[in-house]
Amino acid sequence: MGAIVIKVDKKSQKILKDLADYMGAKIHTLSHDEYEDFLLGTIIRDEKTKKDVDRDSILKELDEN
Repeated sequence: MGAIVIKVDKKSQKILKDLADYMGAKIHTLSHDEYEDFLLGTIIRDEKTKKDVDRDSILKELDEN
């Protein structure tokens, strides 16, 4: 089973939630903190795979949320 994360505004979130309900998909809305944790986990995973992650890109990702 896979998952997708889509960051949208409140109106679009409702539309996508309604569509997912209609399709019978399971839905979990992430809080701001959960979304930041997800981003941090992605950064950590990239670092473990030896992809370069500089300080500025981490701060930029966290500031955008």
